[in-house]
Amino acid sequence: MCRVLLPLAWWGRVRVSGLEAVPERGPLLVVPNHDSQMDPVVLGVALRKRRTLRFLARANLWKIPGLGPVMRGMRQIPIERGAGDAGAIGAAVAALEAGEAICVFPEGKLSLGEKLRARGGVARLKAACPGATIVLAAISGTTDYVRFPRRPRVAVELFRPPEGMAEPQQLLDALRERVPPVKAGRS
Repeated sequence: MCRVLLPLAWWGRVRVSGLEAVPERGPLLVVPNHDSQMDPVVLGVALRKRRTLRFLARANLWKIPGLGPVMRGMRQIPIERGAGDAGAIGAAVAALEAGEAICVFPEGKLSLGEKLRARGGVARLKAACPGATIVLAAISGTTDYVRFPRRPRVAVELFRPPEGMAEPQQLLDALRERVPPVKAGRS
């Protein structure tokens, strides 16, 4: 599926740095900022040669005609936001225990240009699978996709959090130091 999305990465002139921070095997928890609907697409394409990501994604995406089967086929995990969805967290923990790579946005939704507080999903996953490696992904430029025909300049910077940093708000703050919240849309 990532091959189908490669033209979007080309159009966005996606640059990836820090790929060496991503282990090739073992449980992996990728924690990115979320300013645009394009963030998961760009991140999945950026990591495609290293790891396949499974995203915790809002459950109502599965109700969009044509998108539900694609999400199922890509083995993404639907989560009811704000409901303490134990089933989704359980599925993500099982995937981590099987050595897979799970991506969860700590903000739980698009930032809309606002500084948000971190949600508890990252903490729950890390507590349930303490051996998982955490990699932060600072994504910038994806909000410019809507400024067609102007081509965006998208960057994905992957890095490990400082030793001992595992609280969701600390992780989000480390991301936001590198990429402040940006409002999507034409301005």
